[in-house]
Amino acid sequence: MASLQKILVIGSVWPEPASSAAGARMLEMLELFRAQSWEVVFASAASLSSHRAPLASLGVQEKVIELNADSFDDFVRALEPDMVVFDRFYTEEQFGWRVEKSCPHALRVLDTVDLHCLRDGREQMLKKNRAAAKEQEYMLDLVSQTSIQTLFHALAKDDVAQREIAAIYRCDLSLIASEFEIELLRTGFSVPASLLHHCKLMRVRACAERPAFETRAHFISIGNFRHAPNWDAVLCLKQSIWPNIRQALPQAELHLVGAYPPPKATALHAPAQGFLVQGWAENAHQVMAHARVCLAPLRFGAGVKGKLADAMVCGTPSVTTSIGAESMHGEMAWGGAIADDNANFVRAAIDLFQNEDKWREAQQRGDAIIAQRWQAEVMGRALLSALDSARQQQQEKRLNNFTGAMLRHHQHRSNQYFSQWIALKNASAR
Repeated sequence: MASLQKILVIGSVWPEPASSAAGARMLEMLELFRAQSWEVVFASAASLSSHRAPLASLGVQEKVIELNADSFDDFVRALEPDMVVFDRFYTEEQFGWRVEKSCPHALRVLDTVDLHCLRDGREQMLKKNRAAAKEQEYMLDLVSQTSIQTLFHALAKDDVAQREIAAIYRCDLSLIASEFEIELLRTGFSVPASLLHHCKLMRVRACAERPAFETRAHFISIGNFRHAPNWDAVLCLKQSIWPNIRQALPQAELHLVGAYPPPKATALHAPAQGFLVQGWAENAHQVMAHARVCLAPLRFGAGVKGKLADAMVCGTPSVTTSIGAESMHGEMAWGGAIADDNANFVRAAIDLFQNEDKWREAQQRGDAIIAQRWQAEVMGRALLSALDSARQQQQEKRLNNFTGAMLRHHQHRSNQYFSQWIALKNASAR
């Protein structure tokens, strides 16, 4: 089996490392591939964004591709990649059958980023509970951690879960960011361990400055406003959490930072209440390092949370929920506080903001988590080893993965015919 030398990454969007943890994760993966002297091409059908990373400066070639176009077949056939990485399951749905048809020997890898079916499933559970709660719809305890089996039964009938698990089976290897998601896939959906690799690769890098407690003056909440869990957290802060913090700390401010704030977010800006919607930040580490406490009341979501890793790197204690801290700290004490109801969340936030001794202890716990669980070099070597093993065992694993072969036969035919129909329709409209 040939070694890996030429890599094609098909992105759902162009990487924006300053906008999201997913963008940072993708950029670090590209850097890791380039460090092996591999030829790397990043292709996407998405619009070119103003905040996208300058991939050419990393030696990564850029290619704009089209959906439902045979021109992609010509492109990938001429490129002849040794490995194709699909960024999220729907990218595999769109291009996987074309890659298999044009480059059947290429290793096919799915980067799930986070399990979309888990995030969507938890969101649906929250919506159901919110409808029942009525005037108390912004309470954190409307969603709690549930068992693997309970989640499996809630997710298994969902279209997103069926599509995402099918994409995992169709690929030679899938990269899973969260230990909890690995367990859900293995014990809930019975996905073979050989198809999965735990890869929480992220740009967890040293913060340039870490101001002292007394020079930090406010709370911060950070996250891309387009991401549904982040927007729900903003509403929780606005409606139920921040008013109680502000009542106890009349001079305190909450700075809400993140990419792509929509009008409904900027409309929440209220300086008189200390609720400041600031939007895009050029340097997330800098704004995080000058805040005293990070607030992340996440009621649903999946994967691992880049904002909370950044908070620990910057020495900023955080208050979050069990879902927010999921798969980030193992058995270690959290670098701040974990609270799954509003009263305890508010109490912990106020305590960390006022008590320097507790703040320093929380900062030290965060440092320990980063040092023990977020070592980029270790995670990078593990990923490269997993990719090499998957490449060496590619033929044997495909023979043993009958479910994947069956799904490729049926699903790819469906996607292929639908895509070809769209292509013909577009051609006739020209």
